[in-house]
Amino acid sequence: MVQEHQGDVIIEMIQVGNAVKVTAIDATTGIEVSIVGSPSTSEEILKRNAVNKLNYILRKGGGRGPARA
Repeated sequence: MVQEHQGDVIIEMIQVGNAVKVTAIDATTGIEVSIVGSPSTSEEILKRNAVNKLNYILRKGGGRGPARA
């Protein structure tokens, strides 16, 4: 189990065709991650997966480094 995020997180969910794009943004750093899931997956699971990915990125250095094109 992944530890809960310690700050505020903004979650955006958008259905695109037969998929749902979930974006999680750390309110403090502005770091943003996205996942894509099935619309049949519960909203809670989709949100949890996006926050878990955000936690992973923050633990790995917060996405710092050269910008990618």
